[in-house]
Amino acid sequence: MSVSKPEILNKVAKNFPNLLKKDLNKLFEIFLQEIIKALKNGERVELRDSLGTFEARIQKKRISLNPKTLEKVEVPEKKNIMYKCSKGWKSKINEKK
Repeated sequence: MSVSKPEILNKVAKNFPNLLKKDLNKLFEIFLQEIIKALKNGERVELRDSLGTFEARIQKKRISLNPKTLEKVEVPEKKNIMYKCSKGWKSKINEKK
């Protein structure tokens, strides 16, 4: 089961009825855009006790094989996002009900 953005916003709106949904949506968008901007700039994003850490790492360019034709293909350098879950989240996810 996955959780969508509208489901998250609805749950937050229920917990904070004095905030408008459009304001929550804008806040959520700003939050995500700031994380994206920091990762683009090569910065590390740490949300220690609540979420975890995000880091953009560079994957070097390499020569790979096309599995269908066995032709050599050059894969350019790119950034991958690495995520590490916080200890608090990990313990909440793994606790028995």
